[in-house]
Amino acid sequence: NQYSEHSLAEAIVNYGKIKKVSITKVNDFETIAGKGVIGTVGGKKVALGNAKLLEQFSIVITESLAKEVKAEQEQGKTVSYITVENEAVGYVTIFDAIKKTSQKAIKELQNNGVEVIMLTGDNKNTAKAVAEQLNLKHYKAECLPEDKLNEIKTLQQQGKIVAMAGDGINDAPALAKANIGIAMGMAGTDVAKDAADMVLQDDDFSNIVKAVEEGRKIYQNIRNFVRYQISTNVAAVAIII
Repeated sequence: NQYSEHSLAEAIVNYGKIKKVSITKVNDFETIAGKGVIGTVGGKKVALGNAKLLEQFSIVITESLAKEVKAEQEQGKTVSYITVENEAVGYVTIFDAIKKTSQKAIKELQNNGVEVIMLTGDNKNTAKAVAEQLNLKHYKAECLPEDKLNEIKTLQQQGKIVAMAGDGINDAPALAKANIGIAMGMAGTDVAKDAADMVLQDDDFSNIVKAVEEGRKIYQNIRNFVRYQISTNVAAVAIII
């Protein structure tokens, strides 16, 4: 997992270092987009990822493990399964506390008529819990990179101007396709930053609100200027005639 750029991978590795856990060398490391990672550790095939990764390798989890995982997800936590030799042996739980600034920013965007949609690779239970905390009516869970991309395309086909904010490798295709791609500067991967149109240096989501407000002011000023030019030109033509 130390070879992955994913923010969850970084969190797991950092926690391991805090606990002074020795990191074993991983061979044949591979990232499976939107699902997880696989590799060989001590001669055994090991995988860490979501339910879609388990499906890909036809790995079945026990009823007791499924019950534990669901309880974690319903609290808004992200769960990654651990498998060894195609057998589910446990899981890793990560909880990212929602910033108050983010909650406030989303509310302000909604009050300003901006539709906010959450696209996440997380399980439906986790996504639902987070959406409820953020008061989001629209969200889509278990999204692969292509799912996020297709959602952006669908919204654009409906005539909507779409801004996409993301920080991971899985967000890159959608960031590139969006009318405005916004990457997180501190937590974002290099791939996400390269795909985006702009990068937030301090990862403060409220800056997006400021950008929308400034953009609308500039747009209105341009409209007023064009109207003024048209009206003065029409008046000039009338005088000449």
